[in-house]
Amino acid sequence: MSNNKPQQVITRFAPSPTGDLHIGGARTALFNYLFAKRHNGKFLLRIEDTDKARSTPQAVAAILDGMAWLGLEADEPPIYQAQRANRHAEVAHELIASGKAFKCYLTPEQATIQREKAMAAGHAFRSPYRDGDHQNNFSPFVVRLRAPDDDVAIIIDDKVQGPVRTMGKDLDDMVLLRTDDSPTYMLAVVVDDYDMKITHVIRGDDHLTNAARQSVLIDALGWQRPIYAHIPLIHGSDGKKLSKRHGALAVGEYEKMGYLPEAMLSYLLRLGWAKGDLDIVPIAEAIEIFDLEGLGKSPSRLDFDKLAQVNAFFMQLADDKRLLEMVRKWAERSQIEIADTDFTKILAAMPILKARAKLIPDLLEQSEFIWAKTPMQFTPKARELVGGFGKEVVTHAATILKELSNWDIEMLRLSLSNLATEKNVGMGKIAPALRAALTGGLVAPDIAQTMEILGKNEVSARLDYATKI
Repeated sequence: MSNNKPQQVITRFAPSPTGDLHIGGARTALFNYLFAKRHNGKFLLRIEDTDKARSTPQAVAAILDGMAWLGLEADEPPIYQAQRANRHAEVAHELIASGKAFKCYLTPEQATIQREKAMAAGHAFRSPYRDGDHQNNFSPFVVRLRAPDDDVAIIIDDKVQGPVRTMGKDLDDMVLLRTDDSPTYMLAVVVDDYDMKITHVIRGDDHLTNAARQSVLIDALGWQRPIYAHIPLIHGSDGKKLSKRHGALAVGEYEKMGYLPEAMLSYLLRLGWAKGDLDIVPIAEAIEIFDLEGLGKSPSRLDFDKLAQVNAFFMQLADDKRLLEMVRKWAERSQIEIADTDFTKILAAMPILKARAKLIPDLLEQSEFIWAKTPMQFTPKARELVGGFGKEVVTHAATILKELSNWDIEMLRLSLSNLATEKNVGMGKIAPALRAALTGGLVAPDIAQTMEILGKNEVSARLDYATKI
């Protein structure tokens, strides 16, 4: 009885722990995550730590922290490639037994000379040990895969790039095992993808040349190739390859700058993927609509202004208490002491504050009028505004407001309107002086809202102080 059950979609993100998790890697992880979730499949994480000289525990931690911050949780514990070296070697020796791979006894120096000769002759390197019986040679050796004949075409039906053809003449006898029996990247990736049952490989197009070589190895093993989708890399705003000069690259840096993870995910989604006229797409919605057909062939450009706009959008949607905790952490990081009573006021003001903020530090800066210590520090312009006619306004307002029994927004608006009528001026003359007196600056929410947030006692204290400077 045949089993026609569709194969479960399984994707993987496979970073090398040689540095931080960069935004390009985060986008690759996101695309793999979304595709797996879209098809009720699995999203796996593999740490490709076979480069012992460059891999570090700190980089592994940075990758795991970045993934956790973004909320891209793998469905199984991470697999560490270096721990599977015995399995990789086992497969290489199976290939020797089947005649698909062979022992090559060339020294590194000899291999370099042979490779240079092959290049000069216009074809790929072929080892002189690929044919013949060398069982009595006990010299150190590497294991190489027997490259296909020159006229054999290896075709990758890439879901982004389309059909990609590579001829056998352009492929060398690549190394699978080094002389110390350690696997090369090419062998380890193929074996791990097979053992993890990976069905779709979504990765940067800088790996496109690897796909043909890996496919030759997969075919030699008699395994089924995964479906490939090679996505263009992210470029800077100038269209050049993304580098540090374009701005922050590491995901952790964006967290430190005050971006929200959901904003980062939504922005990264649109860097290289499109669906109709959709612009800002929450991830829950993206899971329902993500497909490989929406992936573009052209590199996307990182636009920090657009990222800030996306972050501002998600700031408005974010829970106020969650934002308050972020403000609290930012204040601690900035060594700013804020009383619990002021944090309560900041929470009450959050709907107003976040409407004008793009990043978390904006919330801290905009709420300074709440947590600023008395006596207030006045800017030169604010000091000017509370002098002359402004001093009359502040003094009169202090008297009127002390008599209020109900400290609510409507009563405050009415009192300020009456004050403007008594002074025979518009609110445009009243509000700036009061704002300067209450905040020490020129920028704050609506003046009645500012008063309501600060509370009667604090407003009275600040107005009294302003009349004396």
